[in-house]
Amino acid sequence: MAISSTGIGSGLDVEGIVSKLVALEKRPIAKLQTTAASIQSKISTFSQVKSLMSTFSDAAAKLTRDSGWNAMKATSSNEKAVAVSITGIASTTSFGMSVQKLARAQSVATAANPVLDAPVGGGVLTLQLGTWKDTDTSPTFAPGTADAVTISVDAADSLTKIAVAINEKNAGVSATVLRDASGERLLLRSKATGEASGFRIQVAEDPGAPGLSALAFDPENAPGTGMAAQAAQYAQNTQAKINGIAVSSADNTFADAIPGLSIKVSEVTTTDAEIAVSPDNAAVKKNITDFVDAFNALNDLLGTSTKYDEETKTAGVLQGDSSAVGLLNALRQQVTATMGGDGAFKRLSDIGIEMQRGGKLTVDASKLDKALKDPDAVKAMFASSTAKGAVADGLAVKIKGYLSGLLSFNGVMDSKSDALSAAAKRNTTEQDKVSERAAVLEKRLRAQYSALDKQMGSLSALNSYVAQQVSQWNKSR
Repeated sequence: MAISSTGIGSGLDVEGIVSKLVALEKRPIAKLQTTAASIQSKISTFSQVKSLMSTFSDAAAKLTRDSGWNAMKATSSNEKAVAVSITGIASTTSFGMSVQKLARAQSVATAANPVLDAPVGGGVLTLQLGTWKDTDTSPTFAPGTADAVTISVDAADSLTKIAVAINEKNAGVSATVLRDASGERLLLRSKATGEASGFRIQVAEDPGAPGLSALAFDPENAPGTGMAAQAAQYAQNTQAKINGIAVSSADNTFADAIPGLSIKVSEVTTTDAEIAVSPDNAAVKKNITDFVDAFNALNDLLGTSTKYDEETKTAGVLQGDSSAVGLLNALRQQVTATMGGDGAFKRLSDIGIEMQRGGKLTVDASKLDKALKDPDAVKAMFASSTAKGAVADGLAVKIKGYLSGLLSFNGVMDSKSDALSAAAKRNTTEQDKVSERAAVLEKRLRAQYSALDKQMGSLSALNSYVAQQVSQWNKSR
């Protein structure tokens, strides 16, 4: 900061004078700043209102769609063995389901080799995915659609290297080397379950390095040799019965057996698990209470923001704002309106939803439960599109349409936000203008007082000189 000596020549408190005059010029800024804070509070509050309106609109929209009313629940008498869940549009039904077999992958192993990391023999392994049939009597193999995969084995390769080579082919079979007290053996397992995930391994040995046939698994053409001589687990589908009708799945889930249901089995059963699918009134009730809660949140914010609190003597942020007051009144009218048509329920109070003082909605749970015994009638009040040929939308349809208009591009909410933003910008501009005028005034005052100070300093010097001369004259006389 520059050092100012203004006032030394004149003896005046120039800094004090200039500061006070500039402060007077800046006085309008305080009022503008108060106005700016009020505008920002309104912008923030309208932003919250817009967010709650969007939530209320979503809650209303859920009640206009069939999915909001067609909620179903599924139960099983034996969840541990047969679990069921709703995945789509399901119908009311019941049935029994038993499980005879669970899906599994094919698994085979070589005989134990007592020498670890010993060479197995050279040649080529041919691995083919497919389905084994008649595995309890005379196994036959039906190749799948995937091409056979060949793995070349060097005469010096160990089981570990062969396992790596098989896994690198990514042919639907995983290979692992198991070491135990007997030595090491190669374990092969199909990556997927289901009878179509079975596999066959045929071997073309290198005559100069025999032994690779120990890795063959082809009980159809070479029974009792290689891995076919060991105990094998063949791949199989889940086998079950629904009301006595056989059904099958490559894994332990039945996704399409019953439309809209996913059934997952985990145990073989000795008796039927009873499955029941019925309307889920609890889910429908939740959709309705979510609608009420969303309205109450919006009503509380608008009510608090537009009222004057007698106890604290403070006004709400939006008190006197015609847009906010109009919106609050319109919303309360919307939710208390009487619906047309010939439905059993005409208004929310008919199903146990009453408006209290202050506009808040309360739910009489027992009355709502009673109304939901006729879900079609409740749905008609909320979601109907027409009534006897004349347009008479349901309550939720009307509210959704009303809110969509308010929230649309260039709707009331956007227009209000734009107006407040413009007011905030104008306020900032006015503050800048006042600050600029004050800066110009301060510069002019300092220039004037500097000139005055200089002139006063000259006069003071002249006065001292004259006084000195007079004193000299008086002495000489």
